[in-house]
Amino acid sequence: MENILDLYSQPYDPKRPVVCIDERPCQLLEEVTRPVKSKRGRPKREDSEYQRNGTCCAFVAFERLSGWRYIEIKERRTKVDYAHFLKELTDKYYPDADSIRIVQDNLNTHTNGSFYEAFPAEEAFRLAKRFDYHYTPKKASWLNMVAIELSALSKQCLNRRIPTIEKLKKEVLFWERYRNKQHCTINWKFTKNDARIKLNKFYPDNI
Repeated sequence: MENILDLYSQPYDPKRPVVCIDERPCQLLEEVTRPVKSKRGRPKREDSEYQRNGTCCAFVAFERLSGWRYIEIKERRTKVDYAHFLKELTDKYYPDADSIRIVQDNLNTHTNGSFYEAFPAEEAFRLAKRFDYHYTPKKASWLNMVAIELSALSKQCLNRRIPTIEKLKKEVLFWERYRNKQHCTINWKFTKNDARIKLNKFYPDNI
């Protein structure tokens, strides 16, 4: 926990950016009955019945200090999907960085081994050297700031029925571009000292 909080307190370093990443499953839902449009004094009404067209996954990378995020919609959440997501992140958006400090949870796909599932050994080794992983403690994924960004995505963009992955990609891309243009960020205030006070029972007594 203190490792993550110390990372968040450090100043912006374009050569070693701090990027929080996570994934979110998305259902593809299609209306069976056309909704009734809203009128003055009456909200939009839709039938509780819908058609489920499968699922997909949103991969999200969020850099708080620059107010920038990058989202990819993929059909699955495998090691190969994770590896391609990070390759796109480093080669397209951070080609000049010395390393990228990644904050993520302990999902079994979140390792350098995923690169070797997706690419030849030489390429996998190159990519593995590009990232410096920082893992949130188990049962403490709230320490990953991207969880707040995912909550905003869910409430502002994914809070309705979207029937196809193509439609979902367009909606998410529009949301991503708007947030990036506004440089929307997070005012993170929880520090190591706050943790030592609030979670005092987990620290041994100093003698």
